[in-house]
Amino acid sequence: MLKRTLLGVLLGVLASNVALARTGEEVFNSACVACHASGAPGIPQKGDVAAWAPRIAEGKEALYNSVLNGKNAMPPRGLCMDCNEDEIRAAVDYIISQSGGKSDSK
Repeated sequence: MLKRTLLGVLLGVLASNVALARTGEEVFNSACVACHASGAPGIPQKGDVAAWAPRIAEGKEALYNSVLNGKNAMPPRGLCMDCNEDEIRAAVDYIISQSGGKSDSK
């Protein structure tokens, strides 16, 4: 009986963690929007195809690394310290898909 109870608790914890994963759009709207939709100079805005084209051309892995580790004025994780790596990648994929690229490119 104890094994079943522990298994039930473990499955419940795992299920709650899976349910907490946010979509790329949710991460963008909660963390990335402050800079990438603000019109701040030098920051590529979501939907600006010309600004994103050279970044997208470098490939998704390069973009993932830029967000995860920081690049130029962007701090590591874009300051989304509660985002896991999958959520960061989903946010990058979302921005790519909204800015002239395909989320499955490179």
